[in-house]
Amino acid sequence: MDKEESETYLTSLLNKTLRVTTTDTRMFLGHFKCTDSDRNIILSQAYEYRLPPPPKPSPSPSPSSSAYSTNTTGPVVLDMTSRFLGLVVVPGEYITRIEVEEFESQIKGKGMVGKMVGEGLKKEKEKEKEKEAFCAGGVCGEDS
Repeated sequence: MDKEESETYLTSLLNKTLRVTTTDTRMFLGHFKCTDSDRNIILSQAYEYRLPPPPKPSPSPSPSSSAYSTNTTGPVVLDMTSRFLGLVVVPGEYITRIEVEEFESQIKGKGMVGKMVGEGLKKEKEKEKEKEAFCAGGVCGEDS
């Protein structure tokens, strides 16, 4: 992806809702305002979500006690604690994942429902590689 395409793509993300996950498992949800060469991201109207602390270890149950169930086949639900931050800068060195939050009604035909930002870029690169592989022998023309 060249510089012009990159700028166009980033411009298309302006004011969209992004979910940014960091190395310490926090997630920030807010409107994308800008970025810089260090990959820092500024979000407005942002919320921070944190995973709850892990449960404290309990004393080991006796094997004959039926009060302690080891059945873990059901779904696990974690309540994330959240707080409103407003305007926030997420340092680029700690970002592990960026997702665009869009509803199907907003993206008709774009094919990017709940996907990572970089995933669309990967598909474009794969298409270019396929085209290059097909045209490697100089067989294809200008319009292929």
